[in-house]
Amino acid sequence: MTIQTLSRALRALLLASCVLAPAGFAADAGGIVAHPDQLTFKPFTYAPPKAADHRIKLGSGAVAYLVSDHATPLVTITVIMRMGAQLDPAGKEGLASATANQLTKSGTATMTAEQVEARVAALGATLDSGNGGGFGGGFFGGGVPLSPSESRASVTVLSKDLDEGLALLTACLKAPAFQADRLKLWKDQQLQAMKGRNDESGAIEEREWSVLQNGAEHWSNHFTTKASIEGLAADDLRACQKRYVGPRNFVLAVSGDFDRAEMTKKLEKAFSGWANAGEHPAPPPAPAAGGARAGWFMVDKDVNQGRVSIGLPTIDRYDPDYAAARIMNDILGGGGFTSWLVNRIRSDEGLAYSVNSSLPGGVYYPASWRLVYQSKVRSVAYATQLAFEQIRRMRDSLVTADELQASREKFVQSLPVQFETAGAIAGVLAADEATGRYERDPNYYAEYGKRLGAVTVADVQRVARRLLDPAKMSVLMVGNAKDMMMGDPKHDASIPKLAGASPVMLALRDPFTMKPTEAATAK
Repeated sequence: MTIQTLSRALRALLLASCVLAPAGFAADAGGIVAHPDQLTFKPFTYAPPKAADHRIKLGSGAVAYLVSDHATPLVTITVIMRMGAQLDPAGKEGLASATANQLTKSGTATMTAEQVEARVAALGATLDSGNGGGFGGGFFGGGVPLSPSESRASVTVLSKDLDEGLALLTACLKAPAFQADRLKLWKDQQLQAMKGRNDESGAIEEREWSVLQNGAEHWSNHFTTKASIEGLAADDLRACQKRYVGPRNFVLAVSGDFDRAEMTKKLEKAFSGWANAGEHPAPPPAPAAGGARAGWFMVDKDVNQGRVSIGLPTIDRYDPDYAAARIMNDILGGGGFTSWLVNRIRSDEGLAYSVNSSLPGGVYYPASWRLVYQSKVRSVAYATQLAFEQIRRMRDSLVTADELQASREKFVQSLPVQFETAGAIAGVLAADEATGRYERDPNYYAEYGKRLGAVTVADVQRVARRLLDPAKMSVLMVGNAKDMMMGDPKHDASIPKLAGASPVMLALRDPFTMKPTEAATAK
């Protein structure tokens, strides 16, 4: 039975039970309960898929995760490779992204780009490639993101056309032509997009936050420029492809309508005998050399909504405190309308429509805990004051047993959603392999509930004190600087009062060179 079929069956069973026999759920088997709070349910249990049940190692060195699903006559094959911005040479920023994009869009050794597209259209298939975070539910069905340090190429095809679809994908990966007009089109698109780099305050916030957290010298902040994009040539892409695009640097996610044994044979044949095997392993992305830049920072942008980011680097996903840290963040700001920050800033005061905090756990190195919200520029100071009050509350007091239990149950009960489809199963497991989780912790999902269940209220406070030190946090504000500095007189809240001084003013960057222009000052 597929996961989709099982899910439909469970929903139907639940509906029938609620409509026909509500007493079956009651604490008192003798009749209908007086209040929904008296309903009792069997403990939730879920056995997540085991990576070893789906994993194969091909003779070429590639690893593949195979998950069959005969519900629809489709097959998706996705190739993940560690090839991203961390590999770009100085002055060639954008090289890995260009290479990944052009793999399936610029022809092969025997077909022009137009011929490839025509054949894909005739098959009713999809063929695509790219770098980083665009890798979501459209490919895996489970919304599994890849960072800018990974790239992917994927084909989805009718199962009857699997051989041709796989041949097209491997032809693109083996010998992309990097057709001149297609590379020019990509470069023109990048240059056009650069013009709008300062149009949206959200884009400004994202890049300056990255610089504050990782430093200007970190690979994640080596921004593409007009010169770096214009300087990319087809030979640069060929050299990048030759070094990193090969089976030894591949992890495959394969899902759909196929027989496992037959698919294994097809993959062995398709990925054997490559002239370019790919570098293995491609070097992992390097962490930031220095610490984050703590303090208060502001970018002057003439908009009436101020964007605020507060946070600091914390832990990676292998840290023993990761489970407790996730629960802590969920109660503080990641849990939607039940979280402290949302209740205080949005529900109580009406200062922001959206308030959220995240603690993703770094993949290759510690990632940042980050609190984000938008508020009217005159309300930014008061909203920020309330945010720090809730951060200190998390450090100085214990969460309740009910809050802890609700958060634990939410995480445990949402785990099946990550594996809702065959594509999601293959995608999650393949992404974990590509980023090192399988090698470091093959029992991660099997012991997921156990780790969460072991977290206590004391653990939550302990990790809050360990990770959330207000004195080490970066506070970034983007909006009309004059109004944000004035603050809200109704609540005696101002940025200088909160910060203890005026914030550091960060200048907008030139969209084509990405160098800061002359620093602005708050008015």
